[in-house]
Amino acid sequence: MSKVVIGIASGRKYENYLNWFLEVPDVEIIKLSYIDNNLESLDLCDGVVLCGGEDVHPRLYKESSYVEKYQLDDFDERRDDFEWRVLSYTQQYKLPLLGICRGLQIANVFFGGTLIPDIPSFDKPDHAKYREGKDRYHQVNVTKNSRLAEITGAETGEVNSAHHQSVAKVGKGLVINATSPDGIVEGLERKERTADSYLMLVQWHPERMTDGQSAFSKNIRDSFLESVKTIKK
Repeated sequence: MSKVVIGIASGRKYENYLNWFLEVPDVEIIKLSYIDNNLESLDLCDGVVLCGGEDVHPRLYKESSYVEKYQLDDFDERRDDFEWRVLSYTQQYKLPLLGICRGLQIANVFFGGTLIPDIPSFDKPDHAKYREGKDRYHQVNVTKNSRLAEITGAETGEVNSAHHQSVAKVGKGLVINATSPDGIVEGLERKERTADSYLMLVQWHPERMTDGQSAFSKNIRDSFLESVKTIKK
C-alpha cells in the first residue's frame, strides 16, 4: 500500500509530533502552518493532527472578557484562524482528525463548545506542568462503550498533563470519553460513530508520554492511522 499522508498543524514542539508519527512505516508528514500559508496542502492529506500550544482566544466562544478577567496573554490568533479553516476542511471532506491538548480545545470550540479559561481559578487542582518543566501525571477514567474504551481496552489509565484550560460546555455532536478524578474533561469523540467520521480528541500528550507503549499513547496513534488507511482504501 502507498504511504498515508498526515497533515500536522504546526505548533510548539512540532518535532515531538513529527517523530511520533515517523516511528511508523509508510507515513509521510506535511507540516501545515499559517506561516507557510499552505492550506491548499490539505488536498494531499489523508488525515489531520491538531497539536498543543497557545490558548484558544476566548473571542471564538464569545467570552472576550476572559482575557482581562483571568489575565490571559498566551495567544496566536493567526493560528486560531488557520486551524479553524483546517477544521472546516476536515469536516467537509470527512478526514480523520486527531486533536491533542490545544487541538481538543479548539475543536470543541469549533463545534460550539466553550472552555474553562484557567482551571485553578475555578477551584480545580492544577493540571499544568511542574515548574521545572516536567509533565504532571494523573489518572483518567474512560467512559464505558466509548470509542476510546475500545481503542485503549481500559477503564482507567495514567496520562500526562500540561494545560491550564479545559472543556466547559461540550460542543455539538461530541461526547466526553474520559475525565480526570477531579472532573476535568480529558477526552472527546463523536456522539455518532461511523466508519468515515473518525474524530478523537485528548487533553493529554500521547506523543511524549514516558511510556510510549501505553494504550493511551500508542493505541491512539495506531487507531488514527488505521482509520486513515481504511478511508484511503
